[in-house]
Amino acid sequence: MDPLNGRSVVLRRATPDDAPGFRAALACEEVARWWTRNGWPDVEGDLGRPDHRHLAITVEGTVVGMIQWWAEDSPVCPYATVDMFLHPDHHRRGYGTDALRTLVGWLLGPGGQHRITIDPAVDNTAAIRCYEKVGFHRVGVLRQYWKDDAGQWRDGLLLDLLAGDLVAGREGGHGER
Repeated sequence: MDPLNGRSVVLRRATPDDAPGFRAALACEEVARWWTRNGWPDVEGDLGRPDHRHLAITVEGTVVGMIQWWAEDSPVCPYATVDMFLHPDHHRRGYGTDALRTLVGWLLGPGGQHRITIDPAVDNTAAIRCYEKVGFHRVGVLRQYWKDDAGQWRDGLLLDLLAGDLVAGREGGHGER
């Protein structure tokens, strides 16, 4: 996959060299509370596999986060799921919205997908706002969907997006209607 250029971010295939930066982000409380502290136990191994779909989110050459996707390639129900995180030093700058809009635009176009889903914790309001800015719609609550670090079940929120839902950024880009 060639790098994908957003308004302010570039998404490129992540490499094992990106693992320390990803681990640093995942160690921050603002990220870990949504991913769990052991949310990616074999980051180096995963990034070393030729079939991985993890992209480094970069701004002016600096890695600020990670976005990943995987696809259900069923001929009758094709869709892709995405997930992402940014290091807290780069929150609230529009990078997450830009990264998500860029990847989703590619997935719905050249990536050949019909529907995109994302499933944040139901109380991760900042992430949900980001996803809704891109055009995702709330589908429903996934009850007792994941376990936090304390072993407590937490609810998730399923959101989805179809090609016609994608909202263009203020300065254009993927999904412009």
